[in-house]
Amino acid sequence: MEDERRDFITNLPQDILKRIISLLPLVEAVRSSAISTAWRRLWIPVLLTCHEGYQLKEIICMLSNSYDNHRIWKLCLSYQDMEAIVLAAKGVEQELYLQFSKREENAMDFHLKLKPPCPAVQAQAASFSTLKMLHLRSVNSLGKDLISALFSSSMFLEILELENCTGLQSLDIEANDHLQTLKLMKCPDMSNITVSARNLRSFLYQGVLPQVHLKNAIELVEVTLDLRNGFCSSEFECEEVISFLNSIKEIKILTISSWLLESLCSGGVIFSRLEFRFNKLKELSWMGSGMNKTKRDSLACFLNICSSLEKLLIKIDPDLNSIPCPYFHQYWHEPHLWMDDATVNSNTSQLQHLKIVEFLGYKSEEDQFLLLLFLLDKATMLKSITLTSPENHSWEFAKIPQRRPKQTWNPTNQPPRNAVLSLIKAFFLELFGEVNVLFCPEKAGICT
Repeated sequence: MEDERRDFITNLPQDILKRIISLLPLVEAVRSSAISTAWRRLWIPVLLTCHEGYQLKEIICMLSNSYDNHRIWKLCLSYQDMEAIVLAAKGVEQELYLQFSKREENAMDFHLKLKPPCPAVQAQAASFSTLKMLHLRSVNSLGKDLISALFSSSMFLEILELENCTGLQSLDIEANDHLQTLKLMKCPDMSNITVSARNLRSFLYQGVLPQVHLKNAIELVEVTLDLRNGFCSSEFECEEVISFLNSIKEIKILTISSWLLESLCSGGVIFSRLEFRFNKLKELSWMGSGMNKTKRDSLACFLNICSSLEKLLIKIDPDLNSIPCPYFHQYWHEPHLWMDDATVNSNTSQLQHLKIVEFLGYKSEEDQFLLLLFLLDKATMLKSITLTSPENHSWEFAKIPQRRPKQTWNPTNQPPRNAVLSLIKAFFLELFGEVNVLFCPEKAGICT
């Protein structure tokens, strides 16, 4: 009995324990430090110092090397009278995490320029690291030399992520041919992003609206513009936003904040009059803090240039900030958000390929319901609409062939439903003659 209670794994030598956790992805392996003191000792960092960049080359080499097990270091970067602490974790799958300490004395505005090495250096391929994923968190002005040198040495880098970089005002990236994913999250001072990466496939951004220039991104497939923090203190420029949208017109997946479309339309932009279309766009995710007429009409206006759209996701999140529309001195085309619903409907093209609509955060408000009616009218090939309430209750609506027997509502063992459900069902019955209304407990999270 005593042997059965013994923890034989924890009592193994540290070298074997390190080898065991190296079989796990780095993020999951780090969680082993919560098991016991013995496992926590595996994650005691090795202390390294770098005085005014003198040991920078050695640190870059150490971070770039390949290892048989996960490694962790604590770097002390000092420059004049300032010091930055960096926690570095390197995984066996060629991923590197750098977490910079947050200190008020280091919170200065800075610019980050990341470029590949010159062609003469590139010829020495053996000197480059095989690093594939680089995750940077809370980078400050003292760390930009380390990041620039590390990026230049990573010829085969595929994923680059920056998060919570306070003070970072501009980012200029000239990438290698391997970079496929760029993710920028919660950088509150960002005002300018310039990226040249011809094999970039995914660009994800969350923060304030900056000036964005994506150059040579001919392979771009997915773009996320989560602009929940509004726009910078500078004046909102329709021309800059339109130019950016034009540069990504070949993408297939787009996530966009509702206030951006609303602001463009408030500035008189009529998307159907622009010189470009999102002809390849298959999936559109629209996110906002609520739904009103101007948001609804601006979405309808944008859908005019999304002729191939197959899936539309609408997400209402009351926790998001409500961003007021900026003031415009002149209109781009002409004001049009004053139009009545019938005019908006008649000015919107048919969505001939739209098959799936998902509405998250549905609260049965009038503007939300009117949007559903609009989509039902325009989406001739629509197969289903799924509504999910803030309480995570889901209903799915789908047209069924007229030749099938009529299905009736079965209230047995169903939870209480919003009164608007009856209204929607009645509308569907009047429109199609038959409707299949399903309550989805597995989506509501109440399955046993």
